[in-house]
Amino acid sequence: MTFLKSMQTRYTTKKYDASKKVDSTKIQDLKEILRLSPSSINSQPWKFTFVSDPEIKEQLSKHSWHNTNKVLDCDTVVVFSRINNLEVFEQHVNENLPQSSVNYYNDYIKPQTVDEIKAWFDKQVYLASGVFLSACAAMDIDATPMEGVEPEKYDEILKQKDHTTLMAVAIGYRDPEDANQPSQKPKSRKDLSDVVESI
Repeated sequence: MTFLKSMQTRYTTKKYDASKKVDSTKIQDLKEILRLSPSSINSQPWKFTFVSDPEIKEQLSKHSWHNTNKVLDCDTVVVFSRINNLEVFEQHVNENLPQSSVNYYNDYIKPQTVDEIKAWFDKQVYLASGVFLSACAAMDIDATPMEGVEPEKYDEILKQKDHTTLMAVAIGYRDPEDANQPSQKPKSRKDLSDVVESI
């Protein structure tokens, strides 16, 4: 299947078949794909937590708003978090990045407010989430991006200290009766001419 075909057939899964599991080798591949995701100046201000333990999923489900059943029935919930400790992040920058990247951070990012710096971190994590969703589509794994979660409760359950939850992605395989799949509910997107311009 071509990548274009994968994107044409992927969709936000609303109902999962809890009996179907994602092969462990695919899970490992997804972990490596996330590790290789791009970020500005290779900053990597993120953490990705793969949750398949039923008890932890049960706890997370209670703080997932209308996504409760997705969290319970999917194979794995991947929690996307950004670093929340600037001291730890700056230590990473100084110890691991080339001088040009260190200079960029010090000259253009560090002078901003704490909220603006963390918003910049958020953008990098969302870059990774796009890569992840695309990878799932290419690997025939169904996925549901979920901003409808309670970050503070997720952090508490996952015992996160230096990072904070931004969003999560449920992955697994669709229930054949999922009414949101393209065969039952065709994709709705703007016309190409409305979103792409060639100059």
